Amino acid sequence: MDVFQAIADPTRRKLVQMLAEKEMPITAMTKSFELSRTAVNKHLNVLFDAGLVDRQKVGRETRYRFRPEPLSELKQWLAFFERYWDNKLSALQHYVESDND
Repeated sequence: MDVFQAIADPTRRKLVQMLAEKEMPITAMTKSFELSRTAVNKHLNVLFDAGLVDRQKVGRETRYRFRPEPLSELKQWLAFFERYWDNKLSALQHYVESDND
């Protein structure tokens, strides 16, 4: 699963944010959504396939933990557009400041 596809869904983005704060079992995460446990589990499976979460069986529950490494691809992609907009805004600033008419 591609990391961009994995975070395209708002529910999965919220799950990633929750797991970035702390490791959680699916029962705790399900309480934050108006979704069934099965639906939350499907979203977690997508995140697992993208490498964004790890899961570990602890007793009777499965605990999920955030893995930030795959987001480096997203960071690199966004850095390109950050430079793009910096260049465009610098050109605009230069144009506005040099135009005396």
